[in-house]
Amino acid sequence: MSIFRRNKDADRGAEAGLDEDADTGAVDGTGDDESATGQSSAAAAPAEVSREDGPFDVSEVSGREGRIDLGALWVEGIAGMELRLEMDEQRQQVTAATAVLGDSALQVQAFAAPRSSGLWDDIRREIAQAVEQQGGTVEEADTALGTELRTRMPSAGPDGRTVFAPATFVGVDGPRWFLRGVLSGRAAIDQEAAGPLLDLFRNLVVVRGVEPMAPRELLALNLPQDPQARPVEQPDDGPADLDPFERGPEITEVR
Repeated sequence: MSIFRRNKDADRGAEAGLDEDADTGAVDGTGDDESATGQSSAAAAPAEVSREDGPFDVSEVSGREGRIDLGALWVEGIAGMELRLEMDEQRQQVTAATAVLGDSALQVQAFAAPRSSGLWDDIRREIAQAVEQQGGTVEEADTALGTELRTRMPSAGPDGRTVFAPATFVGVDGPRWFLRGVLSGRAAIDQEAAGPLLDLFRNLVVVRGVEPMAPRELLALNLPQDPQARPVEQPDDGPADLDPFERGPEITEVR
């Protein structure tokens, strides 16, 4: 498994329906000001979708168990996978992790959420509205991970014709966190190709921390500290950024 560090442009536009800068993710100035004295509690997670088989809160696992430590996320590697870290160079902050397997990719990010309610229902509606405003199509589907959003966005092909690039958004609400994934490339249209990446998503561990945070604030990711994980520079032709918290989705296929 290879690990790449990807440089990112920090100049972001706001996503429709979100009020604050992308990298803080705070909305309406409302913080999660409830006090906490230990690890996040699994009992506080919304009960709409079972997380018995993951994704997991750090309080629900006994240790990293071979996963790569990225700070707010522990990621289990897959043979042949490249793990690409999206970097805001201006702030020197890792903003997302993207697992690339063949011609498929999964981008993952974790965000703070209120203790009493989840975010995915609202976020899903905001993503759908943004996609449709850009001339794309949206379809919801019920899966073992809950409701996923299957989208297609129009873009100009090499010959000038309009082509539609697919992306599938998945989201899971946990105890005081929200985990979002975006499948692109073949995995967005082929369930068999999506399978290994969805297994990776299920095996993620979220480390929320105990500090108060505003709902939708991005949980900090770090470069891996594992001795065998050696970051190298990523070429510029990697998967495109698919971040509904930063701007309207700009969906392209992995090439």
